[in-house]
Amino acid sequence: MNPAPRPTDVVNIGTAPGIEVDVLPYGATMQRLEVTGGDGVRRDILVGVAGEDELRSSSAYFGSTVGRYANRIAAGRFDLDGREITLTVNDGDNHLHGGTDGFDSRAWTVTARSSDSVTMEIVSPDGDQGYPGEVHARATFSVAGETVRLVSTATTTAATVVNLTSHAYFDLDGHGVDDHDLQVFASSFTPVDSSGIPSGTIDSVDGSALDLRAGRRVGDVSRAVHPQLLGARGLDHNFVVDGDGLRRAARLSSMRTRITVEVWSDQPGLQVYTGNFLDGSDVSRRGTMLRQGDGIALEPQLFPDSPHHPAFPSAVLRPGDTYRSIIEWRLSANAE
Repeated sequence: MNPAPRPTDVVNIGTAPGIEVDVLPYGATMQRLEVTGGDGVRRDILVGVAGEDELRSSSAYFGSTVGRYANRIAAGRFDLDGREITLTVNDGDNHLHGGTDGFDSRAWTVTARSSDSVTMEIVSPDGDQGYPGEVHARATFSVAGETVRLVSTATTTAATVVNLTSHAYFDLDGHGVDDHDLQVFASSFTPVDSSGIPSGTIDSVDGSALDLRAGRRVGDVSRAVHPQLLGARGLDHNFVVDGDGLRRAARLSSMRTRITVEVWSDQPGLQVYTGNFLDGSDVSRRGTMLRQGDGIALEPQLFPDSPHHPAFPSAVLRPGDTYRSIIEWRLSANAE
């Protein structure tokens, strides 16, 4: 099958035969990540749609940079310094990934680019989606050796909350992710209710279907009989990553193509999402309907709904401070 045409406004970084990445200014979207597998075949390992028009009509956040607040905030409300903040709601009664018009659906400005990096910026005005403060956000994508790196920063003119991440979906062999092996380096997770809102507790994964420390087949996990998985229709959970600083959060591998991607991050949480609400309404760049199990998102971030849970890492950003997040995708291919 011929490869899908690439959007005309794409920014390409990296050089074949090494890693190549396409980034769209719309949503600061990582659109394509091409590598050579251990089977000798060069392929795109990201799941997504053809271009900006398709991203506009989708609600799946394919490869986009999401914010101001990645993940959910219950009822679209929270208190900040004694003031009630009311946000737009777009996930039932809750606020998800920045609301009805989040960073994923904005045109970012390319402010710097080279053969192996691109920086994009966006200004979110005071009151945007209900958030206080004017926020200046920056996303820098770079390729070095076998690593793709995303550094996200933000500053604000008034106290607010910020939590940015990349919503890249992976499929390492083009046949869905059920047969992929997933390892998550987390001894605990934050349980959620039926709408994806954390209860506020941090529970051990010991002895449960959410214990991925030794690695498990994705399809076996997403279809396991466990109250948390049944309620979410699969994995859609925040794992509390062991350790601090820049460290390995997850490892995803395909035996078929012998490709492995390790996700490294300095963030406390990792949202693992098995595309539970992909229902065929989006068509991939390969021309196929995208359904549950066709991709997996591994999203380093702060915890969901942290403004309502003082025990969770704080997402509050104040004037004079800088929010910073690092995500690295470290790729490798085995010849045997």
